[in-house]
Formats: sequence, C-alpha cells, structure tokens
Amino acid sequence: MDDQVKQETYFGACPHDCPDTCSMHYEVEDGKLVNVRGNKDHPITRGTLCVKLKDFHDHHANPERLMYPLRRVGPKGSGPNGGNNFERITWDEAISEIGQRWRAIIDEHGAQAIMPYSYLGNMGLVQGINSGDPFFNRLGSTVNEKTFCTSGSSSAWLLTNGPTGGVDPESFVHAKYIVIWACNTISTNLHHWPFVLEARKRGAKVVVIDAFRSRTAKGADWHICPRPGTDGALAMGIINSMIEQGLVDQEYVDNYTVGFPELKERAREFTPEYVQAITGVKAADIMKFAREYATSQPAAIRIGVAIERSAGGAQASRAIYCLPALAGAWRHVGGGVLQLPLWEFPVDWAKAARPDWIKPGTRVVNNLRLGQALTGEMHLDPPIKSLFVFCTNPVSQAPETNKICAGLQREDLFTVVAEHFITDTAKYADIILPAAMAAEAEDMMWSWGHFYLTYNQKAVEPPGECKPTSEMWRLLAKEMEFDDPIFQMTDSELCEAYLLWDDPRMGGIDMEHFRTHGYFRVNVGTADNRLPHAEGNFPTPSGKVEMLLNDARNFVAPPFRAMYEGEQDGDLLDPLPGYVPNRESPQTSPELARQYPLNIISPKSHAFLNSCYANEPHKVRIQGEQYVLISPLDANARNIREGDPVRVANARGNFEGVARVTDDVNPGIVVATLGYWRSRNRSDGSVNSISSDAWSGIGRAPTYSDNLVEVTRVN
Repeated sequence: MDDQVKQETYFGACPHDCPDTCSMHYEVEDGKLVNVRGNKDHPITRGTLCVKLKDFHDHHANPERLMYPLRRVGPKGSGPNGGNNFERITWDEAISEIGQRWRAIIDEHGAQAIMPYSYLGNMGLVQGINSGDPFFNRLGSTVNEKTFCTSGSSSAWLLTNGPTGGVDPESFVHAKYIVIWACNTISTNLHHWPFVLEARKRGAKVVVIDAFRSRTAKGADWHICPRPGTDGALAMGIINSMIEQGLVDQEYVDNYTVGFPELKERAREFTPEYVQAITGVKAADIMKFAREYATSQPAAIRIGVAIERSAGGAQASRAIYCLPALAGAWRHVGGGVLQLPLWEFPVDWAKAARPDWIKPGTRVVNNLRLGQALTGEMHLDPPIKSLFVFCTNPVSQAPETNKICAGLQREDLFTVVAEHFITDTAKYADIILPAAMAAEAEDMMWSWGHFYLTYNQKAVEPPGECKPTSEMWRLLAKEMEFDDPIFQMTDSELCEAYLLWDDPRMGGIDMEHFRTHGYFRVNVGTADNRLPHAEGNFPTPSGKVEMLLNDARNFVAPPFRAMYEGEQDGDLLDPLPGYVPNRESPQTSPELARQYPLNIISPKSHAFLNSCYANEPHKVRIQGEQYVLISPLDANARNIREGDPVRVANARGNFEGVARVTDDVNPGIVVATLGYWRSRNRSDGSVNSISSDAWSGIGRAPTYSDNLVEVTRVN
C-alpha cells in the first residue's frame, strides 16, 4: 500500500486591499491547504508575509466560515444564534429566489431599483471589486460609484502629473531623502520598508509627516506632526520656503511645468509663521524641511491614501505633487513621488467592467452615501429595493453606519450578501452566498504599490458549497437569461482576456510565464534606471506638470466631469493647489467644537486588513480590543486613566473602547483604528458610527479624518 502523502505547491497572490500584493506559495497535502508562505523569489515579498497573512491557511479553515447558501428566517440584523435566524438552502434555491425577486422588482420599479455594492475586499481582476460590473451593467441596475479610497488623491495626481506610475518603490534605495507622508508603512505597506531601510543604510534621511506618532513615525529620523487636515497648508508653506530660500530648480520648472508664476503668487501668503499657526509645525522646521528636501537629491516622497481624508485632502495632494518638480527630483533615479503605480498596468479595464453596457441616463449612487440611499434621505426614484453586497463590509467600513443599519432593516429591501463569514453586514441579508477564498479560485492581481502583476492559482477546491465570485455571476447571468460571451468564460479565460498582451509593457510574455513564475514586472524600466520624467514627458495635455488648471473638466471625459466639481458648493475646483480647512475642527466649527472638541482620525489597524481578520481571536489579541489614543492633557481633563472604558460620540453615533493615554497624540486629537466589527465591540458601534459621509472637494473622496467627537469615561 502506498501511504505517501501527495504534496503540491501552487502560486498565490494576496487578494487584499494592500499596496504590497504579495506573491505567495500555497502548500497542499492530499488536497488540503496546509501552509501559505511568501515567495522568496519575488523582489517585493522576499519570502515574508505580514502579520495578517502569515497564517492565511488557518483563515481558510476558520470554523466560522460560511459553507452553504442561507436564507433569513429571523429578524434583520440578528446574528446566527445557533442557526435559528438563517436556514440552509441549495444554490438552485438561492439563485432562483434572487431571480424571482429581481424580476418582480424590475417589473414594478425598473432595474435601477437594484444596486450592487462592492469594494476592494478582493482586488482580483476575476474575483474582485469590478467582477460584478459586467453583470449589473447588463442588468441595467443603479451604478455603484466606488470612491472609498484614493479617489481624491488620484484625481489630484491625474490632474497634476497624468496617469504615470511615478517613482519606482524599489528605486527608493537610491534616494538620499525619503518623505513618508500620511502613510503608516510598517503597518500598511510593510514590504516597502526594507527599501527605506536600505536607503537609510546608504545614508538617506527618513522623514515621516503624520498627524500622530505611528509605528512608522517612531522608526523615522524625524517626525513632523501637523494638525489633522492641515497638510495643504504645510505643503504650501514648504513651497513658499523653497522659493524664498532660492531652492527651486528653475531650469526644470521653466522647461517642464505649467503655472509656476501663479503658484508662486498663491504661495506668497503661506509664510512659515502663518503655516505654523495653522498646522502647529514650527516655522523653523518648515524652513529646515524645505532646505533639506530641496538640496538632498534624489528625494522621494511616498504619499499615503490618508492624505485625502479631509475637506482639503485632494488640494493638499496637488500641492505635494508639485514639490518634486520644484526641487528637480524627477531628474534622478529614486527621485519623485510614489502615488499609485497602478496607472502603468496593461489591463483592459473596459473589458473587465463593461462600462459600455451602462444605459444612457442610468443613475449613479456613491458608496459613501449608502445610508442616504437606503433610508430615503437621497429621495431616489425609484427607491433602492434590492442590494447585492460583495467584496466589502459597509457596516464596518462605510461612514454613517448607524444610518446604513437603519436602511438595511427595511422589510421591503431585498439584500443579498456574498461573504466568507456572517459579518455585521451579512447579518442583515435575506440571502447569504458563501464565497470561495483566495486559494480556492484562479485570479490575476494588479497592484497599487509596485509594478508586478501576480498570478493566483487555484490550489484547492472550495469547502462545503462555497463558490468563486465569478461563478456567482455566471449562475445569475444564466438565471436572468444573459447569453453574452463574457458570462460563458472560465476563470482561466478571464485571466487572459483582461490583460493587454500586445502592450509593450507586457514584454512579449504569455500566460505560460505566469504559470511558470507566478509574477511579472511590467516593462517600465528597472529600479536602477527608471527615469520617467527626467525630461518632462508627463502624460498630461501639456506634457508637463500641471500646477495650474484652466478648467479641470477639460481633462476628463464628459461622464466623469461631475466628479471634479466642488459639489458641496457647486463650483469647479480651484485652478491652483492650496489649503482648504477642515469642515469640522475647533478653528472652523467653534459652535460644534463646544460640544465635540476633539478631532478624531481613524487609521488602519496593524493586525486587520480593513475589517478582515477582526473576527479572528488571535488577530484581535495582536491588535488589542478597540482602543482610543488620547493625550495625557485631554485624559486628565476628562478624569480618564489608562485602560479605562471610554465612549467616543458625536451627533452621528458612538462607539466604545479602552483608553490608551499617550504622548503619541497631541492634545485636541484622538486616534481609533478602524476595522473592528461593531457586533464584537463593547457596544453596538464602531469608529465609522461617528464618521461623516461628506465628500472632499475633488473626486468624491471620503472625509474620515474630518470629524469632531467628545470622549467620556464609561462607568
């Protein structure tokens, strides 16, 4: 008898909303996933995984995983309760019921009464955020506009520099001055940190600009700590100081930028003393930073997505994006800004999402305004009668979650959720569909943190009756009698169909390369020679850095022009970068601040990936229960001591946590990381219970860091 265990290894790609997009190996024994480890050959992963992923195989085997389709039989919002609130049904029953309910809704209200809702719970081209777009666009449903993250900073980037990948993250080893701005690299971009450390070993200085002393700030040579939402003033102050100290690379500016004279005039008022009063950063430090940054070339800036999360976040981004041109940093390998390398990926996004199937006049509902859409506050006609949620958990991640919960409790709302677990959102579902995890489905991953396409092989069969998200669209398309070719394609065929193989950036490879190596670096130059903008060549209308815009609408296609309008006041965006104050702060909202005097910021958690893993007890032990960082001054004023239970509240809602009294935050500021499930917190609330659904002025970006609260001790 042959008792030898069959061992196999497959290529994996982390599907999570993280810039690292790690290449992994799935280790399988007799058809069971027994280990997941980093791919040592990958230039970014280098054989390591973060704290979230290092036991990814155990996550697949979590005993709480959904295994079968479920139908609600108890009240909405209630948990499993031993299975009494949901009953097991077959896939045929689930798909048939969805089809019947949707056809009835379409007959009475039209297809726009149905709304999909997704985000980057999975980044894959086949299984992820946009995988349902072809189906729902074909159905004629309401379009879900997805601006949870980077829409403001990306809009600013495209308007200023165009769709360029910027400085190579691997080229940071050549930098002499590294600025990490609004990014907690060690917790949220871990695999970039070794490149920063290598640069430091070679003599580089590392500066972190962040509103609290994060893990990364503690590891830097210099932490600059502006007040939340004042980054725009700081950036304009740096521009002013560079000009006044004669530190501008005038030759580069004259040849490769548009609008410098106007920017110079705009920056005139942002003297170091004026900026100190706004930001809290000392005038001497502003001048010192400007001098060091301009004279320490190559200088590289890594900007984080958190930069956009206030009323002036996108405008701040535009100002920051001007800095490398002013300093001539783009002349050098390792000089410039790293925003999102995703602009370089040769992906056929139109084929993946099929926007051409959107019928003229179809309405758009932004994912940050889900609460308004479901409660009737948005006055939609027809109202949303059915919601299909996949690859996201809005009850944790979206703003104004109390409003979302109220909407999800509507008895006339038919909600379907595709999930791995009964999350806080799935608790409100009428039908829950069990989704496959990464090792159980084939996919192709792009990245928003490096230049590698990464292939994910199917390593094992999904457990129970779980199915890949892609299979759900095939089943629903059949139910709705859609016979378009895309709904007949296998996952392998979709992986190939979504890449532009003839694009020079694909280097002439084919799919066999991915099956053999697991990844491919797109052909945009090597880390040692990438100089995309040494002589301009920016993909903007002028071919230069656009510091001045005559009319932002001219830069984008007509269907998307509204995104670039200041919809809060109906005006077009400012033609120049600048500073826009917070909507909620003691300085701008003194009456509100009398009741809610503290600014709150809600960065990502170290041990969770958004809301993923917040139901894993060992990850919670690493992360700790929901905590609130508060300064000793503010704690003493409220009779709060270390470890005390506290309540954070404003008019939108509240949540509870434990106090951590620390000098890591300045007076007037509290910090509570996001991702915790409200059902597992001390009270039925999480940090987004207090978040506003107001947009930033550009790109409909969120304003998670533009909220006032009060913190009180809970007896």
